Amino acid sequence: MSAVLVEDGPDKGAVWHFGDPVKEQRALEAGTAWADLSHYEVVALSGPERLTWLHLLTTQDHENLLAGQWQHALILDPKGHIEHQFFLVDDGDTTWLIVNPGRSAELVSHLNKMKFRAQVEIHDATAEFAVLRAPGKMDEIGGPYALVPRAELVNMIETFNSVATQVGTWSLDAMRVAAGLPRIGFETDHKSIPNELGLLNSAVHLNKGCYRGQETVAKVFNLGQPPRRLVLLHLDGSMVAMPGHGAKVELDGKEVGFIGTMARHYELGPIALAVVKRNVPLDAVLISEGVSASQEELAVRKG
Repeated sequence: MSAVLVEDGPDKGAVWHFGDPVKEQRALEAGTAWADLSHYEVVALSGPERLTWLHLLTTQDHENLLAGQWQHALILDPKGHIEHQFFLVDDGDTTWLIVNPGRSAELVSHLNKMKFRAQVEIHDATAEFAVLRAPGKMDEIGGPYALVPRAELVNMIETFNSVATQVGTWSLDAMRVAAGLPRIGFETDHKSIPNELGLLNSAVHLNKGCYRGQETVAKVFNLGQPPRRLVLLHLDGSMVAMPGHGAKVELDGKEVGFIGTMARHYELGPIALAVVKRNVPLDAVLISEGVSASQEELAVRKG
């Protein structure tokens, strides 16, 4: 079957599925699938001070980053709210930031404002490089990923097709939601802090020095009580229509949170990541757009 494309949202125009999402999800889970993420954006950092400079700006430890090692990082505002999210890898000469669609211009603008006298060059490389979800079992940041020059993209796609099954965002979202991996613009709003979304230890290095927003992260971590939490919802599969991104989550008629990403998982059925208030009992049945949902606590390691 020919590809069915995503019709709206930041992934508009990307492949949604190829007609058999169950088969595609099984291949992805087995590590025998790949996906075209060439609609994602790429920012390149060059210069001898790129990693030490970036280290001062983000939640991650980049000073000890090894060539070829992938990281998940955030940039926060002064109050600890998430402003930017990206994955990155350094090849020894350049640090490559993988950015969600439509967000690179804002990130480049922010980085240029923070450049000062640092020996670093910042370049939007989206027109020259593309991102692919490479074959292999999912790692803690949703990869493995491959960064490919666009001039070589056709050849790389042919190579991947010879050893793996191409899948779309349906499968990627289903696996991401089941794993409890939040995505900026979906599981975040203007109030989101890393502690709420299970991003400690994965995108936040708790032992590094000062960075913007660190005071909030450290304070909430020490108190152990973020104002909200990320949960996995198991939605009532007997319903035809499911709540989408941004739908209100209610308890006893009162709004207690919102839906981030809803997905149909080949084993778990309809599931969603939701951000809810801390005081919502974990055993409470929640309602979103008329659909009931039970909650599952996400792994403690996620913050």
